[in-house]
Amino acid sequence: MDPCPFVRLTVGNLALKIPVASKPARSVVHPSSSPCFCKIKLKNFTLQTAVVPYIPPENNQFPEGQAQTLAATFHLSKSDLERLVAKSIFAGKLCLKISIYTGRRGTTCGVNSGRLLGKVSVPLDLAGTESRACVFHNGWISVGKEANKGSSAQFHLNVKAEPDPRFVFQFDGEPECSPQVFQIQGNIRQPVFTCKFSFRNTGDRNQRSRSLQSEPSSSRSWLTSFGSERERPGKERKGWSITVHDLSGSPVAAASMVTPFVASPGSDRVSRSNPGSWLILRPGDGTWKPWGRLEAWRERGSSDGLGYRFELIPDTSGCMSAAGIVLAESTLSSHKGGNFLIDLGTNYNGRSTPGNSNSPLCSPRSSGDFGYGLWPYCTYRGFVMSARVEGEGKCSKPSVQVSVPHVNCTEDAAAFVALAAAIDLSMDACRLFSQRLRKELCQDRDLLG
Repeated sequence: MDPCPFVRLTVGNLALKIPVASKPARSVVHPSSSPCFCKIKLKNFTLQTAVVPYIPPENNQFPEGQAQTLAATFHLSKSDLERLVAKSIFAGKLCLKISIYTGRRGTTCGVNSGRLLGKVSVPLDLAGTESRACVFHNGWISVGKEANKGSSAQFHLNVKAEPDPRFVFQFDGEPECSPQVFQIQGNIRQPVFTCKFSFRNTGDRNQRSRSLQSEPSSSRSWLTSFGSERERPGKERKGWSITVHDLSGSPVAAASMVTPFVASPGSDRVSRSNPGSWLILRPGDGTWKPWGRLEAWRERGSSDGLGYRFELIPDTSGCMSAAGIVLAESTLSSHKGGNFLIDLGTNYNGRSTPGNSNSPLCSPRSSGDFGYGLWPYCTYRGFVMSARVEGEGKCSKPSVQVSVPHVNCTEDAAAFVALAAAIDLSMDACRLFSQRLRKELCQDRDLLG
């Protein structure tokens, strides 16, 4: 499999120091007592925001030994690079624009509550960054009205671009329609996987879908160990399963709904307190082994989106009590869809779709007190994968990007494809129970509504 060229543009190591005025103005919010933030904008990409740490003015250097703290990340495909480079020729030099504010983020009566301190513009030359890393700026910049008088505020930042090649996969249809999956490279589409959507036999809680019936019975225990297969009263969606096969027909990954998606009492939605869940499985030692667990629910409030949490299940030689390592936790817009993203190298997961509100994630978190000790054994770093998911009622053919360092074999790629199918199917599983599902998702006619 040949990857597609991508570039990862990062902004990090932010800091701000402001000289102490002899007579400080009462109307000015000082960063030592109030947080600072900045807005980061790259042409044609969604605006990103980040907190800016304050450093006392007597410090002449950025603190030694401080780990690289990323504030924003932009993921650039080859077409993005071509468009940005072309625009820079006819519309002047391409620049990354940063506005620095003192005070808290947010708005009051439609007016921004932060006070603009100054703006910074960093010129970018992205030509050739698909094959080589480039640092555009690393150090302090003077900002504010006194920038040319030697008494201005100082803003520290690091801006760099580095190659981030990825494998790109595209479902040829909706996951519940058992589609083929193609690998995309430029204009070339090559089939690499097939998917089989099915229902587990609801009459036998330990029975897997027909495509997995040949597996040893010992593997079936994972279903009951990691999810709830018990009968639940009221409305529920259960038993969905999707298996990914290679071109020889061998199963190489699977996603199995192990906890039904159930409407909370007195409601027609799946609540955060009682989410449905999927187990992502990989073959190993003649049986299926759990690789990850995806939980999903329907958010309340104005967002009314699909909430999700994905955690990696450590390989602890069958220890069922090991804590999972949370790699992603966020919300997708139920109306517009968005990008499911696993990115372990930034405080902000760059959004490509308005309404896809990704929560900060600078390092994996454990669901158990001892989980951090497992992290050194996890090989996932930086950008891991993304999957584009459409909103409710729209035809969704998920596209999946996986970073090259995280794919060592066919099973690696298949696991991410199965995860993408699970998050896409969760959009349907979390639809309000007052709405009807398409017939492919309903084993019984009375579950259509």
